[in-house]
Amino acid sequence: MTTVAPTDWAEAADTAQRSLDHYFGAPEPQLLNNTWPPDPASNAAVFNYWWLAHAMEVRLDAYERTGDAKWLADAERTYYNVRTRNGGSLFNDYFDDMLWYALAILRLRDATGDPSYVADAVAIWDHVVEHGWNPTFGASLAWRKQQLYYKNTPANGPLSILSSRLAARTADSRYRPMAIAAFDWITTTLASADGFIEDGINREQDGRIDTQWRFTYNQGLYVGAALELFHLTGERSYLALAERTATTAIDQLARDGVFPDEGDGGDEGLFKGVYYRYAALLANDPEVDPAVAARLWDFLRSSTDALVNSAYDGRWLLAGNDWRCPHADKVAYSTQLSAIIALEARAQLEADDASTR
Repeated sequence: MTTVAPTDWAEAADTAQRSLDHYFGAPEPQLLNNTWPPDPASNAAVFNYWWLAHAMEVRLDAYERTGDAKWLADAERTYYNVRTRNGGSLFNDYFDDMLWYALAILRLRDATGDPSYVADAVAIWDHVVEHGWNPTFGASLAWRKQQLYYKNTPANGPLSILSSRLAARTADSRYRPMAIAAFDWITTTLASADGFIEDGINREQDGRIDTQWRFTYNQGLYVGAALELFHLTGERSYLALAERTATTAIDQLARDGVFPDEGDGGDEGLFKGVYYRYAALLANDPEVDPAVAARLWDFLRSSTDALVNSAYDGRWLLAGNDWRCPHADKVAYSTQLSAIIALEARAQLEADDASTR
């Protein structure tokens, strides 16, 4: 494989974005094949609603970096694709899925100024809280409608983030208490003393915490929720919690400057992308401890260096689940989304560094 020159990180991000279409693009209503090579059986069986929410976000990353209206149009096209394939509805059975969609929709509002997007995000928030918030194992959000007894970080993390962002954008007094409550539930139920965040509790109705699932996804969500609460409240204790979990994740989960393969079920390919998104936001915050910021940026650099060395062929970039290695014979587009998130963050980092020299 051929590496991208250190001065070409914007081009690396552009290449990863174009490669998403090159390898996975499909005529609507499919829009993106679930895998490369395409698998018609997978496409017919699985509608990856939450992957498409992240596809919206990466297109918005490119739009914010470049100002190119094409990327904004792609994000809006993806928004409508989800609605169309979902029978015109915003809602499904998974509370975390809906919250990811709402977060992406709220970014569309920021990019376009269209107030209807805020209304969609609020409608999702209302639906999720009405149907999923309950007192089992402490007031918190269930994972899905069929398992109201099962609580986890993947549901409560994005609820806290969305609630903080809605509180900052509206005068509605409901959002701030929910942002704090969902975050506090994770902290008291699933956070270890060193800041490592476990996945969930009571999945099998036995009160057990799933400590066997040690995912980057949960660390990134907690970092993002804590950072949003710091911005919302001004309380530095939230910033300290974000810093602790962000560095603990590297200590416990990284190998050779990257996060290794977290599983091959498809969803796992997106997990590290969630971490990179929120860790990059933390590292970019002017209030963060400079030593923490430096460590996070060093890790982003080592990860993306490994990624381009293993995944870039001189024209296209196709990521594997472990960025130290070339991709497998079959790749889910969730894996490509994580690569795009990290490369967009690297491109922004290098641009910021260049502007201060």
